[in-house]
Amino acid sequence: MKPWIRRGALGLGALALVAVAAVLLGEHLGERRTQRKIDLKVTSVPYRTDAAAVERGRYLFNSRGCTECHAVNGGGRTLVDDGKGTKLAGPNITAGNPVLAAYKPEGWVRSVRHGVGADGRVLRLMPSEDYNRLTDDDLAAVVAYARQLAPLGGNPTGTIELPLPARVLYGFGAIPDAFEKIDHSLAPSQPVAEAVSAPHGRYVAQMCTGCHGAAFQGGKIAGAPPNWPPAARLAPGEGSAMVRYPDVATFARMIKTGKRPDGSAIAVMPFESISQMSDTDAQALHVYLAALPSK
Repeated sequence: MKPWIRRGALGLGALALVAVAAVLLGEHLGERRTQRKIDLKVTSVPYRTDAAAVERGRYLFNSRGCTECHAVNGGGRTLVDDGKGTKLAGPNITAGNPVLAAYKPEGWVRSVRHGVGADGRVLRLMPSEDYNRLTDDDLAAVVAYARQLAPLGGNPTGTIELPLPARVLYGFGAIPDAFEKIDHSLAPSQPVAEAVSAPHGRYVAQMCTGCHGAAFQGGKIAGAPPNWPPAARLAPGEGSAMVRYPDVATFARMIKTGKRPDGSAIAVMPFESISQMSDTDAQALHVYLAALPSK
């Protein structure tokens, strides 16, 4: 064998060993990340059981994306099952889940606002960055509604099955948990009047940050299946999707139908849930997004 061929073969072999070592290390680090415990102190939000809180919670649960993972009945549902190694399913959050049945008020705060379960482990599917700034009243309302759902059996912890490349990327931190995206020092939002206004629209828009980013600049959704398209840019600037929605009525129609003005369907967006948004919330969201400063 010629020397250069031998050297090339040795080089390729060394690269293969490095690649295998990186994969094994990534998987090991990923397992460590899933098992890490977070000691997070939170301020408890007292339980409510009054009819007004339950009704407000029903509206928020159905219009803010909760049903996409937990189903309308709270029993959990499958989000992704591509037959290629990716399966994601939300957990049962009714009283039939023994984990949830044992929750205390602070456990709900950690899970909803901070993405941390009762055992201190991060909730890898829970998009808590969308709910971190809920007012205390709205958090109490969502919890009130969830706690009165009919008890169901089913998946108590959810399902996260990822193909090898995704597990390695997670291990090396390329796929962040919601916990890592949140500024946990921020206080809850203060209530604002429900109106077609920018302040109320800003509050509603918090549910969009998990996919569209804190600055609503869009782009690839971290941790999303590879066949998902990038999230649309909602902030002003080149490529902003908001140019399609010059007025409140056009935007509200998209929220209700899941279609652009030209009739084409928008992929991935959780329209089953957000189509339940009230006219006030949808219109206020447009007012806020349309008023974002150009950068």
